[in-house]
Amino acid sequence: MTSPPTLLDVRDFGPERFSSREMSRLEFGSRLLDLAEDPRTPLLERCKFVASFAELIDEFFQVRVVSLQDKVAAGVETPGTDGVRPRQRLAEIRDRVRGLVERQDRLVLDSLLPALAEVGIALVPYDSLSDGERSELHEYFESHVYPVLTPLAVDPGHPFPMISNLSLNVAVTVEDEQTGESRSARVKVPGSLPRFLRVDDRRLVALEELIVANLARLFPGMSVGRADLFRVTRNADLALEEDEADDLLVALEVELRRRRFGRALRVEIRPGMPPEFLELLLDQLELDPANVYESHAPLGLRDLWALYALDRPELKHEGWSPLTPPRLLDGDHVGDVFSVIRQGDVLLHHPYESFTDSVEQFIDQAANDPHVIAIKQTLYRTSGDSPIVASLIRAAEQGKQVVALVELKARFDEAANIEWAKA
Repeated sequence: MTSPPTLLDVRDFGPERFSSREMSRLEFGSRLLDLAEDPRTPLLERCKFVASFAELIDEFFQVRVVSLQDKVAAGVETPGTDGVRPRQRLAEIRDRVRGLVERQDRLVLDSLLPALAEVGIALVPYDSLSDGERSELHEYFESHVYPVLTPLAVDPGHPFPMISNLSLNVAVTVEDEQTGESRSARVKVPGSLPRFLRVDDRRLVALEELIVANLARLFPGMSVGRADLFRVTRNADLALEEDEADDLLVALEVELRRRRFGRALRVEIRPGMPPEFLELLLDQLELDPANVYESHAPLGLRDLWALYALDRPELKHEGWSPLTPPRLLDGDHVGDVFSVIRQGDVLLHHPYESFTDSVEQFIDQAANDPHVIAIKQTLYRTSGDSPIVASLIRAAEQGKQVVALVELKARFDEAANIEWAKA
């Protein structure tokens, strides 16, 4: 008779047997850069991986780093399962992130941008444009950009402007032409406008460069000196106790409004920012110099998704067309999911098999079938034009009992899910 296997007690394992959740996440970021560095990867796919890496680091600070900072602030010295204390882990994270960002910068500046220029997607400096090209962009600035810009003074006589989470900003130094007095101001680069603007069919210029080139328009009677870009990352972890909330939806809406202005965690700058402005920025954000991350590449590289969206299929992987599950192609039951599953279960393998021709078709058929009296559905993450939600709404309008359990706290999809919950 075979003896039962011996069960291991994980409490007997030493810390060397465990890895940190935070460092593991950063290793995933390193893997994204591996894919972006691989010359065999199509060019716009490489840009996509850099954008994904930038998003990962943003979310990492907003959720993971803030948790460690809270532990340090609370004086927690208990080591994790891997034997590392919170303060030591924060130091390791900062070193690792700086190394990854340096690697990202080299990749973007030395490899991706030159390669993009060779295929007619050149991100060029504003100073390289001709007078005619600048004139055309100036018209765009006057009609689309200038109306949404709001310069705010940064001095003892004014409250420090509230800098929203992940926004790109310009720190400006100006001098009064009459008195010679120097002042500082902040201009937010509007996130509602495209980050990269077309000059012609081969060249683009960054929106922030157009703004910097036209700063004099924002400061009449002033001589514009320096202009430096910076970006702030804030706490986005929701401090919400479900059991204590009388109305979870209302409580979550309040927390989402606070998220844009949560506690500052990181400041990203370009090289050369004046020390006095950086010192003021850190003082107002209540951060120390260890939270400053300098980048030589453009800030906010998650916006490279805009380049990936360009219609250049030759620079991307060939798109995958999901297959319709074979049993749903049965000649006698095409489009009739109920008849197929009545004969037995259907195993689906996404994304290789079509979600549209299976799950969406199933819900759509249920919504239209007069014999269906109730549909009960869980929604975690949905697109803005979700066919499933449309089917559920249609079913309810036809008098069916429809119950949708919406996960309001699906991280970074909370706002969209709140809207669906209200639908």
